[in-house]
Amino acid sequence: MSERFRLFDLSQASIRTLHLTWIAFFVSFMVWFAHAPLMPFIREALQLTDQQTKVLLILNVAITIPARILVGMLVDRFGPRILYAGILILGGILSLLFALAQDYQQLALLRFLAGFVGAGFVVGIRMISEWFPARHTGVTQGIYGGWGNFGSAGAAGLLPIIAASLGGPNGWRYAVILTGILAIAYGALFYWRARNTPKGSTYFKPKQTGALEITSGFDLWLYILMNIPMYLVLGVLAWKLSPAAMGLLDATTTYTLYAVLIFAYLLQVWKIWQVNGHVLKEPVPSMQRYSFTQVAVLDLAYMVTFGTELAVVSMLPLFYVDMFGVDKVAAGLLAGSYAVINLVARPLGGLVSDKLGRKTTLTFVLIGIAASFLILSQVDKTWALPLVVLAATFGGIFSKAGSGAVYAMVPLIQRRLTGQIAGMAGAYGNVGGVVFLTALAMVSTQNFFLVIGTSAALVLAFIALWLREPTGHMTEIMPDGTVQLIEVS
Repeated sequence: MSERFRLFDLSQASIRTLHLTWIAFFVSFMVWFAHAPLMPFIREALQLTDQQTKVLLILNVAITIPARILVGMLVDRFGPRILYAGILILGGILSLLFALAQDYQQLALLRFLAGFVGAGFVVGIRMISEWFPARHTGVTQGIYGGWGNFGSAGAAGLLPIIAASLGGPNGWRYAVILTGILAIAYGALFYWRARNTPKGSTYFKPKQTGALEITSGFDLWLYILMNIPMYLVLGVLAWKLSPAAMGLLDATTTYTLYAVLIFAYLLQVWKIWQVNGHVLKEPVPSMQRYSFTQVAVLDLAYMVTFGTELAVVSMLPLFYVDMFGVDKVAAGLLAGSYAVINLVARPLGGLVSDKLGRKTTLTFVLIGIAASFLILSQVDKTWALPLVVLAATFGGIFSKAGSGAVYAMVPLIQRRLTGQIAGMAGAYGNVGGVVFLTALAMVSTQNFFLVIGTSAALVLAFIALWLREPTGHMTEIMPDGTVQLIEVS
């Protein structure tokens, strides 16, 4: 095959690693979202109320935000092979325990803990960055994210069929057990077949753990500031369970959670200072610096791109039903197409980034998101349904391609910190989902779309002003003290 038409010029080991890793992501997302499509079965079998059902959905995402930060630190320290295997096996065990739960309290605790599995995404970002050069980073990260992310759709399509075919009140339990067994088996397979790096390559690790290494005084203060939204969103989730909202926590418990979150943030600030306070007194050598501003802009970009995906896929079926009177089944199919787009759009966003540039691609997709959702904000019942579906589809294409474009750039900032940078960006994706869904609960659907479009336009300005195209090389220090330059363009 000619070079012009060759997508990859890589070894079989690299391609095998790509497939091993996206399948691991697929399985982890099946475990993470297994309960959602089975909720009608679970609700009927255990006689849950609507409020209890909603709480299970909230608890499933609560721990994922801090977990992605923690997993980012762990993968940079210990490597993706053991960490992904461990997450899959742990997720499988949690699935088995969830399937055996006999009351609501057990269900709630296990769904909360299972949110940790959603952090597995971060591990694969570091793995792919080790196995593929900069010129292929975008498309390979896009394939990893796009195909692996389809695990949630796989759960939605397969698990209800399994539960219904097995029949009886325990059908959902058998479906979850099968998911758990699959996760444990694939975790063992991944540990057996995967390797952290190609043979002969060095796995660079951060000098210290507990916080992201920062290389300038300005970046230190910006890093502290960028941690605030993640704790605020966890506070919002606590508020949703409080007497002021759903009323499933009493006031004392709610205020205790608020206090814990404040303490956790202050503890994080102390750790950040402990790891990085020296930069205010002893400047980091210029060749070892990187710009945390790039990380901050990518965090905000992922908040809009992936956050939009999380929020919109949750509300589209009801939007089509309530606004246009579409049949529930047809509305589900129309909304389901939004998830299928991810198989192509996210790799495409990465591929275009590889070919045309990271900043150029992000600029283009943010323009597309802003335009699509500003158009949707003007929709009313007089609009033709095909036109609305077309606008929503374009919004989905741009948001998913944007997610691919973000992670085309994340591994090119600082190799030894890739896990932590990926974890922070991933956490901001969840932040965006919570923020947009909270906005949906407070405003009209049209204003919900307006919030997304306006947010995209604001982040677009940040990209134009502060994001820089990766060029040249990043510097890493070898174990023997010598300097290695890693190509980023």
